[in-house]
Parts: sequence; structure tokens; C-alpha cells
Amino acid sequence: MGHNNKTLSFSESVNFMVDRALSVLDIDQGIAAAIKTCNSTIKVSFPVEINGKIEVFTGWRSVHSDHRLPSKGGIRFASIVDEDEVEALASLMTYKCAIVDVPFGGSKGGLLIEPSKYTRDDMQRITRRFARELIRKGFLSPATNVPAPDMGTGEREMAWITDTYRHLHPEDINYLGCVTGKPVAHGGIRGRTEATGRGVVYAIREFFRHADDVEAAGLKPGLGGKRIVVQGLGNVGYYAAALLDEEDDCKVIAIIERDGVLINDDGICVEDVRQHINEHGTIKGFPDAKFSEDGASGLEIECDILIPAAMEAQITKKNAENIKAKVIFEAANGPVTFEADDILRHRGVTIIPDAYVNAGGVTVSYFEWVRNLAHIRFGRMERRHDEMRGAKMVQALESLTGKQSEEWMQKELIYGADELDLVRSGLDDTMRNSYQQLKEAYHSSDKITDFRTASYVVAIKKIVRSYIDIGVY
Repeated sequence: MGHNNKTLSFSESVNFMVDRALSVLDIDQGIAAAIKTCNSTIKVSFPVEINGKIEVFTGWRSVHSDHRLPSKGGIRFASIVDEDEVEALASLMTYKCAIVDVPFGGSKGGLLIEPSKYTRDDMQRITRRFARELIRKGFLSPATNVPAPDMGTGEREMAWITDTYRHLHPEDINYLGCVTGKPVAHGGIRGRTEATGRGVVYAIREFFRHADDVEAAGLKPGLGGKRIVVQGLGNVGYYAAALLDEEDDCKVIAIIERDGVLINDDGICVEDVRQHINEHGTIKGFPDAKFSEDGASGLEIECDILIPAAMEAQITKKNAENIKAKVIFEAANGPVTFEADDILRHRGVTIIPDAYVNAGGVTVSYFEWVRNLAHIRFGRMERRHDEMRGAKMVQALESLTGKQSEEWMQKELIYGADELDLVRSGLDDTMRNSYQQLKEAYHSSDKITDFRTASYVVAIKKIVRSYIDIGVY
């Protein structure tokens, strides 16, 4: 699943999509240019001793917008990272945060490295050194710039970065808020690991609550039984596919990974595939599906829902004509290029864009950041009070009816929500409300003919409003 050849760079592709939204809005050209422009990008190169030899690593951190602080965005460790990719992802973060009403600016970071080539101890030294460079140059702090996990990074790296920041700024009592996606035992929040994938599922469920949108996509009502192809069984793709498989009675008919594609028209158990990958490091040899080394062909399988959850530029002008999905939910960042998007729109394929669909991660990151600054877990003060009130309601019902309430009723009424319940509730509410804003924008003008343009219209209006409020415009 490497990069396809394309005529536009990633950042150009994003900007062309933004331009399409700007063309339907009456916005001063100067302010439009200000919104699109990346504020600042830092490039750092630093030496680290590995096995007795000095290696020099290069990384970037880009701030697309600081109209809201802190700027927010993940750090990826990958062998394909470059400055253009980091700036494009930073701009997507700006629009993403605006769409889901998370009060952050947009940022992104990347380190040019192949993590699999290094030991755990090597990765710790490299990560801490990269963090030190960003911290000292003002590109990482709880107040101004807050990273999170991305491709090639996770809770482990976030814990190392947090500890590095704490040692450099021992006076900052809010040091835990310098990154999100940390281990729960070290300031993280339950539900963050699954957040992006679960957010994808909430987006899909909300789409299927709107019969007119489902019909316009050429689909029958109801999510149950829908045929799904998912590309990428990493963190995002796994949780999205597993939830749809287990909770929504969907049929995952194909799973695309870097080494090929698994196909079974009768459905594939996502959890079994994940276990197979954990044991063997590959999807090859999985017994309950047909395997093909031509993973890219999996994108062209006829299905109801296609979920590209791997990386950018997977659907391009070269394969867009062959896509047979009714609706595409972009779980990855930028999986459909601008040229491909144009082809798919004219073919009538519904695309629910990445800036909305994969916003679950930054939404729950926001919850984690707020929790770190508040220095208290969600639900700590009210949970037992809610349980006591629920118990009194049950007692009142039993007193009025003269009957013993059923066990399920007691559990539902007396149960007090814990932090994970509240996180999932907040994420669900965010994805539902945000979709409704996109839908309202989509139907507000004849000039807006797709959900991607609608999403950028929603984001740009909010950003312009922020500029007006602070007197920039």
C-alpha cells in the first residue's frame, strides 16, 4: 500500500478541495489566503548514537493555524514522512477541529524513520531527543502545541514525550497535557486508543439514520447486513471493522493490508484476522478467506461501504473509475486525491470526508487534555450521587406499583456512568451533531453538491467567525 503516482502533492490536493468550498462562499480573498496558509514549519535534524554509531534523524512539526490554542495534531514515525505531508496533515487538523467544534488549531509532526529497524531502547532515545528538540523550540507544550499518536507511534511514545517535557519544565503543573494518547496510568483517558475507529462507526451509524442520504447513495435502509471492505487493519481500521462486525451485524467481505487482501463473500471475522496478524505478522495463511497479493485490487471490489483506513492517496485518478462502492467513509487522512474525488463525484459515489469521519481521535484527545488540566477524572464527583438518585427512583416506582422491579430495570436506572461511558457518550454526541451540521450545509445551497465541500464550508465559516471575533478580519 505505497504511494501511488499522482500529479498533485498531498498539500495541493487538500488546498484544491478547500478552494472548491471557498468558491461557494463570499469571503475576502485575503482572509481566504490566510486560512489556507501554513503558519510555520520547523525542520530539525539531530544525532543519536545507535549501536556505537552516530545516526542523524530528521523530523518536522508544522503549525497550520493557531487561531485557537493549543494547536493539535499527531506525530507519525514513518519512512515516507516529508515536509509536504506534514503540512497537509496540519491543515486537515485545522478543518477537522473546526468541524467537530474542538477549540484547537491545526498542527502535525513527523519523524523520518522506519521504527521496525530499531529496538525499544533505541526508539526511546530517538523519541526523547526528538521531543527535546520540539520542546526547546516552542513546538510542544500544554498551552501552545499538543501532539498525539499517529502512524508508527502510540501510548509508549507519548509517555516518553511527557516524561521528557516534565524534566525540562518541572514547574509546569499541567505537564500531563503536553500530549494526548498517553497510557491511562500516566494521565491518559479510557477510550482514547479506540477513539478514531469508534468515531468512524458513529459517523456511519449517523449517516444511516438519515433515510434521504442513504437513498441518494443507492443503498437500502438499515446498517445491518451491509457489505464492507476495509483497507488497513491498524488501530483505526481494526476498531471500526470489529465494531461494525460485532455490534452492527455488518458483513466485512474484504480486508486489505500491505501484503495483500483477504476476500470472503460470506464475511470475515475481524477479530480472527487481527489475532492471525499478531501471531504471524501477515494476513497470508489466514484460513477462512481467499488471499491475493494484489491488495490494491481490493479497493475495487463491489460493496456497499468502502473504508480506506490506511494512508493518503490510495484512491487516485488511476483507479477511481473502477471503484464500485456505494459510499466511501474516509477513515484515513486524505485517502482520496483531489482528481479521484472529482471523478467519483461525477460518477455519483457518495464520499463522507476524512475531516469529519476520522475526527474521533482529536475529539477524545480534547477530552483527555481537559481532564489533564482539570486534574480530576470525569464522573468522580457525580457518579455515586447519580447511583443513589437512581436507587431512589427504583424505590419510588416499587412503592407506587407495589411490585418488585425487574433486575434489568434496576441495573439501568441505578447504574452511574463511569469515565469510559462519558467519553463514548461525548464522542457519539460530537459525531452525530457534526454530521447534522454537514448535512445542513449540504442542503443549504445548490452550489454545494457533495459532503466534502459541505465539510469545508462548515469549517471555514467557523474559522472566519473566530478571526472576526479576535479582530483579525
